[in-house]
Amino acid sequence: MKYPEKVSNYIVSWINNYVNESGVKGLVVGISGGVDSALTSTLCAKTGQDVLCLEMPIYQNKDQVLRSRKHIDWLKTNFQNVTSKKIELDKTFESFVSSLPNHSSDKHELSLANTRSRLRMVTLYYFSGLYNYIVAGTGNKVEDFGIGFYTKYGDGGVDISPIADLLKSEVFSLAKFHNIINEIIVAEPNDGLWNDNRSDEDQIGASYEEIENAMINYDNKENLSQREKDVLKIYYSFNIANKHKMDPIPVCKIPKEYL
Repeated sequence: MKYPEKVSNYIVSWINNYVNESGVKGLVVGISGGVDSALTSTLCAKTGQDVLCLEMPIYQNKDQVLRSRKHIDWLKTNFQNVTSKKIELDKTFESFVSSLPNHSSDKHELSLANTRSRLRMVTLYYFSGLYNYIVAGTGNKVEDFGIGFYTKYGDGGVDISPIADLLKSEVFSLAKFHNIINEIIVAEPNDGLWNDNRSDEDQIGASYEEIENAMINYDNKENLSQREKDVLKIYYSFNIANKHKMDPIPVCKIPKEYL
């Protein structure tokens, strides 16, 4: 990234303008222990607006919980406008699962993983409504507009998306520029939605670096290595399958003469 300071200032100004024009009183951000939420919350904090950081563990890996706590402590040390709450959602999730019929399948496990994300979205919007805040999303460009790697009406349910025009590599660049804790920057990306703690790369079948290259650099498909061809197939597979997330909701338009 050529101008990290300019990019940061632009995003901070954009968030500030949106908050001021909306007439709301602040922002709420979910903190996961990953670099995307760390950068988003830092940029929100730099606006000077009130920022509420929420930890919402559901059977969370201890490393993720520790990174989340360290980042929030770092934010509070550097920004007086940041507050935080930890909402334990284990029992809420358990109660939901206990109300379901018994199933044993990959789709059942995927649905439960997405349920975790949606419970967090509900929690974010509870506090959003309580304090008249808006929910700041933490998705990057590769996830949000490349492969649709997020939960519809889960982490995809937000009011604004401050870093959704940044590629993953650009997220890392800005995180380093803002001196975000190195432990977060070097941590293996993980959505924290699975009991086996599988990484994003395990789920996607390629690293974010590979997917990003496929997204922006593979115009000449004839000169690709076999691995690059395989990654391109992975990219297109996710992109096509997740169009329903990335495109506007289809609306059935009734012919005027019928009305």
